[in-house]
Formats: sequence, structure tokens, C-alpha cells
Amino acid sequence: MIVASYSCLSYLIPPWPIRSNSGRRNTSRRAAVSQITSAESNPLVQQTNIRRCNCYDMYKEVIPFSEAWSWQKSIVEKRKTLIDINEDCSDTLIVLQHQPVYTLGTASSENNLNFDIKDPPLPLYQTERGGEVTYHGPGQLLLYPIMNLRFQKMDLHWYMRALEEVVIRVLSSTFSLKASRVDGLTGVWVGDKKLAAIGIRVSKWLTYHGLALNVSTDLSPFSRIIPCGIKDRGVGSIKELLRESNGLSSTSGYHDDNDDDGKLIDIAHESLLKEFCEVFQLELCHQSVSILRSPDK
Repeated sequence: MIVASYSCLSYLIPPWPIRSNSGRRNTSRRAAVSQITSAESNPLVQQTNIRRCNCYDMYKEVIPFSEAWSWQKSIVEKRKTLIDINEDCSDTLIVLQHQPVYTLGTASSENNLNFDIKDPPLPLYQTERGGEVTYHGPGQLLLYPIMNLRFQKMDLHWYMRALEEVVIRVLSSTFSLKASRVDGLTGVWVGDKKLAAIGIRVSKWLTYHGLALNVSTDLSPFSRIIPCGIKDRGVGSIKELLRESNGLSSTSGYHDDNDDDGKLIDIAHESLLKEFCEVFQLELCHQSVSILRSPDK
């Protein structure tokens, strides 16, 4: 077993102000539907003691879906064993990108695939998460929280809304994009384009799977599916929307010179971790990825 000590980073600082495309600060912090409020007044932010969260941060790496899925299931099983003997344990967050892949949820229908399921154009996995078919690929940031909701709120609807809140804050405060929820649907939208998909599984109040945010994603693979089974709305990415609004050059130092997707990923990643910690009141303790890959993890 590999034992390592890594620094713990707390992101529990006041919410970032929104920057308008003109570069002036906007202190209203309003998204299109939901007002982004402080931790003291926001019902999605639980007023609990700050919990430790082990973070395996591979956000610049492109990891096969099967590998990340295996890590999650292994961690969940070990955590469930501890729960059975009434022992607490740290939460876990895995951050990465995926190699191109389609995944199916428990509600998936072949009618939402624009290809023969026996001959998919990309690897295809049936998973135990909720929801419909989606695509994962480079340029998309994945957050896989493995959290004990007994220390947050034992309410799956609250948990999904809290994940949405993380993304809404990122898009509003960091990129000045008016993000919102849509009644009856899960995820985060800017206009009629879905930028973040959420699909979770919960066992003994332990969460896994999580959220996917399109940052600089190639959106063309979405054309081979009906994403999340929603026919009348499209998908989008941060890069696409910023380019449409001519806001790339004014976004936190990002410039579109040489198609610098890596810089945009860096900015989105930093903001995601900050807002995730704030919404869930967590302190990230960064761990070596070798621990995940060890058979004794």
C-alpha cells in the first residue's frame, strides 16, 4: 500500500464576482434563473463542519472511461464496508477528462442512438448511473464525487441541484455566461444549449458518477445520439459560447491565440474546484494518482 501525504487546500472563500464582457465587475451575481447567493443564505449550501475530501486531480489527463469507472466502484465498496461498521471516512473527488466514449444510464433507450448498438462508432458502456445516453471526450471536465450524503443532506434531488449550483456559479462568475436550470430537466443550460450533464448513482447514501462540463469539447460526436434523450434542445461548450459572444479575449486572461484550449481548461478547472468546495463545504487534500492505481488502494 502506498502511503503519501499531500497538502490540503481549502477553497472556502467568498464567491467570485462576475466579470462582464466589458471587464467591469458585476456584484449582482444573477444567473438567468437562479440567483447565486452566499453560503449563509443559499439553501443548497449546507451549514456543516468542513469535511476533508481526498482529491485525485488528473484534469489534464485523458483517461479511459472503464478505468475511472473501476476506481469509483472500488472506492465505493471500501467505503460501504466502513459504513457497515459505523466508521467515517473522507470523501473523494476524481477529476479528469475521458477518451471519446458513449455511456448509457439506467433510463437509456436504443431509440436515442443514431447508430447500431451492436456496431457503435465509439466505445459504448451500459452503466448504473441514472439518466440517458451521453458522450464524454477530451475538452470536457468530469467531476466524480464519492461523498457520504449523511454528512451533507440525505436527499438526492438536493444533491443534483447542488451539483448544478456548482456549474452555474462557475459559468456565471468566471465566464459571465447566464446559466440556468430548466424545469423538469437535469443539468445546466445557457439558453437552449446544455453545457453540463449530471448522472449519479447512490448506494447507502454514497454517491458516485457525477457531472460533465463541456469546456472546449468537440461537439460533433453528440450528433450520433440524442443527448440525455432531449430532442428539442442542443448541446454547447464554454468555448463555443464565448466565441459567439466575442468574449474570449476578456475571460480571465484567456486568449484564442493558437486555439489555446488548454488555458480554457485550466481556468474552468480552477473555478470548478473552488465552487465545488464552497457548495459542499469541503477541504481538498490532493493525493497521488498512484494510490488509485495501486491494487491496495
